Amino acid sequence: MTVLSKFRALRDEHAAVAAAGRDPFGVSFDAVLSATEAVLGGRRILLLGTNNYLGLTFDPDCIEAAAAAVQDQGTGTTGSRIANGTYDGHAALEGRLAAFLKRRSAMVYTTGYQANLGALSTIAGKGDHLLLDADSHASIYDGARLGHAQVTRFRHNDPDDLRRRLRILSSQPGEKLIVAEGIYSMLGDTAPLREMVEVKREAGAWLLVDEAHSLGVLGESGRGLAEAEGVEGDVDFVVGTFSKSLGAIGGFLASDLDGFDALRLSARPYMFTASLPPAVIASVMQAIEVLEARPELRDRLRRNGQHLHEGLAAAGFALGAMPGPIISLAMPDRETAVMFWNGLLAEGVYSNLALGPATPGGKPLLRMSVSAALTPAQIDTAVNAITRTGYAMGLLSVPLAAE
Repeated sequence: MTVLSKFRALRDEHAAVAAAGRDPFGVSFDAVLSATEAVLGGRRILLLGTNNYLGLTFDPDCIEAAAAAVQDQGTGTTGSRIANGTYDGHAALEGRLAAFLKRRSAMVYTTGYQANLGALSTIAGKGDHLLLDADSHASIYDGARLGHAQVTRFRHNDPDDLRRRLRILSSQPGEKLIVAEGIYSMLGDTAPLREMVEVKREAGAWLLVDEAHSLGVLGESGRGLAEAEGVEGDVDFVVGTFSKSLGAIGGFLASDLDGFDALRLSARPYMFTASLPPAVIASVMQAIEVLEARPELRDRLRRNGQHLHEGLAAAGFALGAMPGPIISLAMPDRETAVMFWNGLLAEGVYSNLALGPATPGGKPLLRMSVSAALTPAQIDTAVNAITRTGYAMGLLSVPLAAE
């Protein structure tokens, strides 16, 4: 027995998943060729599980900006901004983000995960209340645990349940902070933000929206769900990440509230983490320029999502009602999900195997994320591969040849 013996059941479970074929938690690409293709085991495969929504990881201008920053300022900062100082790029990016988001203030974190840790553990303190959607991302739950606020969960995307829980809390002192996501990462559904804003107003609460998967995807200017729904003025805090549409790594918190800079002195995940390296700062700055200058990327992403959704629905798969950049196939059980993921990889398509407890209700999913960089031919290839795999697994009743 060792201090790690408590993980024996988890190790056994992982070994069982890996024994069915390739280990889905240990995929190591030989090479990544573009935003849509990689080499795995000596074979070219199609990337359909990257969150690379606008395809900017290989944007020439973003690469050039990152390379120039490395030449000029080195590879890293080797410490936190409080200890090692703020580089000019950090402040410039925060100003650029605030301008893009039409907010007075913004602060940059080293990851999107840490942005949620810092925001939720700090904004809501002892005696306050956090109201979290039941399907919230792990970083939201972890941020809530790191702080001292009371946590109340409401049913996923259910404004009426949120209203009921706020009424129960109405007699209790402390601020109430509601947390929702622009696009939920597992099923790709969006929050009913207009209705939640009405509840927020009734209760005199505050609202934080995590736009991680909706930044660059939704809204006329790509600011996310709040822009798309016309309620940006009612959203008090915006959290997001650079690791999806902006093709890099990092995160941010933005707001219009007075006293925002106090969070720089109190958010531990901001204060005690090494700051982003110059290359990442530079590439993100350039990615924001691309996001603003090329709205056609969002149009292409929307068309690609609709193309994939319609193709899979026509094949007979049961899908969510709303086409979007995230499309998930519900699997009847874990074993089927693992076999489907392996079968799809054998067909030359990389997707995400999503297993409980990280999924809604702990149900296994095959998750795909669309990119604007995908061509119509690549999407057709993916649809055909997924359909063949579904038929081979007995999940579809009609043979591909008869369609």
